[in-house]
Amino acid sequence: MANDLTVIIDTGCANLSSVRFAFERLNANVIVSADFGVIRSAARVVLPGVGTAGAAMAALKQKNLVELIKSLTQPVMGVCLGMQMLASLSNEHGGRSEQSITCLGLVPTDIGDLDSKGLPLPHMGWNQIEVSDHPLFVGIENGSYVYFVHSYRAPISEYTLARSTYGESFSAAIGKGNFFGVQFHPEKSAKVGAKILQNFLNMGTPQ
Repeated sequence: MANDLTVIIDTGCANLSSVRFAFERLNANVIVSADFGVIRSAARVVLPGVGTAGAAMAALKQKNLVELIKSLTQPVMGVCLGMQMLASLSNEHGGRSEQSITCLGLVPTDIGDLDSKGLPLPHMGWNQIEVSDHPLFVGIENGSYVYFVHSYRAPISEYTLARSTYGESFSAAIGKGNFFGVQFHPEKSAKVGAKILQNFLNMGTPQ
C-alpha cells in the first residue's frame, strides 16, 4: 500500500495535540515526529509553531531540521507561526535582540508587525478571509470565517494565497511551490478549518 502518512514535525516548542486531533477527526494517518527518515518519506508534512520566531527557529536548528525541511518535495503546510517560519525574515525576535530573525526562506516575503490601526493586539478571534484558487481553498467561499491569534503578519504580495483585514490587509495564507502556510488556526476554525485540512490531505494523496 502506498504511504499516505501525514507527519507533524515535532519542533519541541509547540503544543501539537490540537493539530493532531484535528487531522485524526478526518481519519488521517498522522503522527508527530522529528525523525529525518519518517519526515522525508511522508506523503505530506505539517510545520506547526507557537511562541516567537526566534525561539521556533532556534528549536529547528537544535534538532538539525532546517536543511531537511528545505529539501522536502512533498506538500508542506505551515500553521500560524509555522507559516511565518517559511518566510525569509521576521522581526519577532522575542526580546533576545533587536535583529531580525532569519527564517527558512522558502517563501520570499518578510514578517513584520501587524498594523492594527489602533485595534487591540494580538488579533484574536474570528475573521473573514478572501481566498485564491490554490488547492488548499477548494470549496471555501470568500467571506468564510476562520480563527486567528497573532500580532505579526506577512504583507500582501505575489505569494499571498488568501487575505484578511484587521486594521490593514494582510496575508492569511502564503505559498510558493510545494511550501505554503496559513496564518490562522484551521484546527480551531470549525467546518471551514476542517475543509482546509481535508484539502491539504487530498493534495498529498498517493496515486
